[in-house]
Amino acid sequence: MIFGSMIKLDVLSIGSFQRDEKGNVFDAHSSSVLIRTDVRTIVVDTSTPYMRPALKTSFKQIGVFPKDVDTVVLTHSHQDHAGNNDMFENADILVHPDEHGLVEGSKSLEADMKLAQGVKVMHTPGHTAGSVSVFVCADKKYAIVGDAIPKYGNYERMVPPAINIDERAAMESIKLITKYADVIIPGHDPPFVTNR
Repeated sequence: MIFGSMIKLDVLSIGSFQRDEKGNVFDAHSSSVLIRTDVRTIVVDTSTPYMRPALKTSFKQIGVFPKDVDTVVLTHSHQDHAGNNDMFENADILVHPDEHGLVEGSKSLEADMKLAQGVKVMHTPGHTAGSVSVFVCADKKYAIVGDAIPKYGNYERMVPPAINIDERAAMESIKLITKYADVIIPGHDPPFVTNR
């Protein structure tokens, strides 16, 4: 658990994916993160139905109920990041305008939208046109990045996600994230500390 200036950040589930012999991704589950501020209770990415028991266990351990969540931010609209949206019946589900209409019941967020003091949504395209990351300024600077940086190896080697629509935009997004973050929470790997 991470405490900041009235910000608490908890990783509800750690994402993963596997590749087959041809390098194709299968069995993908995203990370899911809870951010609590004095004005909002936010979940970034809801992962997959397979991860629902893990999410429920995390909520129980933290002492927060899914019904307490008022905001869900999807880093993008792919199903491995949006598979448990129905758990959060009282939440607005926010996506970048480029992803609007791809997720049932979602609303468009404004570009570079401030959700609360110390919590900002940043447009980080490349994986998809509407990929976003959530920058959190707590005891350290955290970036919850979805598939802008899906695995630690993308950061370590400074290479864009293998699945992308625009390699140049993806690299610009990685640079923006690494310039900001002390800790990166990637889409499909455990959180890691940056060495900038």
